[in-house]
Amino acid sequence: MSLLKAKAAPKPKKDEARGWAFAGLSDVGRTRAHNEDCISVKDDLQLVVLADGMGGYQAGEVASKIAVDVVVAEITESKLTEKDIARIDPDTGISIAMRRLRGAIEKANNRICSVARDREELDGMGTTIVAACFYDGRVGVAHVGDSRCYRLRDGLLDQLTRDHSLVQDQLEKGLISAEEASHSPQKNLITRALGIDALAEADTQEFRTRAGDRYLLCSDGLSDMVEVGVIRDMLAQYPKPEEASKHLVDAANKAGGRDNISVIVVNVGETAGGDLWWKQFLKKPGAAPAKKPA
Repeated sequence: MSLLKAKAAPKPKKDEARGWAFAGLSDVGRTRAHNEDCISVKDDLQLVVLADGMGGYQAGEVASKIAVDVVVAEITESKLTEKDIARIDPDTGISIAMRRLRGAIEKANNRICSVARDREELDGMGTTIVAACFYDGRVGVAHVGDSRCYRLRDGLLDQLTRDHSLVQDQLEKGLISAEEASHSPQKNLITRALGIDALAEADTQEFRTRAGDRYLLCSDGLSDMVEVGVIRDMLAQYPKPEEASKHLVDAANKAGGRDNISVIVVNVGETAGGDLWWKQFLKKPGAAPAKKPA
């Protein structure tokens, strides 16, 4: 995990700091023949998904597209009520909303495995995935592989996901230093991906959001090519998600663009209805209950 202080940046306008905004960009890079990444930005669902495919000629782009399409379809078809969002699943101990996202990724894995079995030329294809869904003053983040999610808050950049990679395992065991990890020839060897095994468990986390937060999802085409301090500074410098996305992709290409580069940037705004309806349960006895938004 990284926690870095951003350089001072021009103060964004009120509507930029407080309003929701979503943008994403995917680029082939400078050395690859085609783009095996896939992204989806669904601001109406407050859902963003990014996948980085692998597995031979064009197989990677098939896997990444299946993964993104399945997750988006599952979330679209299983919209939750406010009552559902507030519930905790007794079997898993996680929220119903987070269980839904995890289940969508499991279905994506099943679909990729099924397609690979039916089409010999796609045998061995797989993909990473990272998804973030915003709801009820929270964000649910789920990922498999080394595609990442970062959060910029109050000038601090925090990596919210843990890479499922050989180098990350070596680093945590103290076998290599952070400097050695950044230059390791094995840095792209991942230990978990969709489409490789019948079961692909996604790591899931939930975080409280604040108006003014910025979330970045990216493939390793960005994180391997651009230092985290530069990523932090660009997110702080460019308040509009589409501007930040373009400058991040340009920086990765300028550094060599050795892989496909995909980024999604989300600006968090005020939660609909202002004071969340569930806060009524935190009020002191005798206080008037908050009205649940329609």
